[in-house]
Amino acid sequence: MLLVIALIAAIGVLTVGMMGGGMSGMQLRSASKEIASQLRYTRSQAISTGRSQKFTIDPAARTWTAPNGRRGDIPKAVGVTFTGAREVQPRRGEGAIMFFADGASTGGRIKLNVKQAAWNVDVAWLTGEVKLKRGEAPR
Repeated sequence: MLLVIALIAAIGVLTVGMMGGGMSGMQLRSASKEIASQLRYTRSQAISTGRSQKFTIDPAARTWTAPNGRRGDIPKAVGVTFTGAREVQPRRGEGAIMFFADGASTGGRIKLNVKQAAWNVDVAWLTGEVKLKRGEAPR
């Protein structure tokens, strides 16, 4: 009886690990959701204060910053690339998305990936809308 229970538990653990991508898959999803959340926060701050606000990301240092001293790190297992307007880049190699008082933005994409899984955090330039969706895995 104990052997059967142990086998069922082991199969369950293996199934969850295979379907979810394991620990690195959880880190990928968590980092993607956190960045999308902070981009939405930055947009809401721009609208509520009536002043432009900036979200910055440094793929090499694996860090991001948002208004009001918010900052965070991206796990080492997660790859990061940024595509956005060069005019608002704080420094070479860093990226930024500027949100304006009307909710619009400079737009951009932050792509996070682990092995064969990827998530895109897209910011529309016209509306400033932040969307989180599965991306194509790097080749």
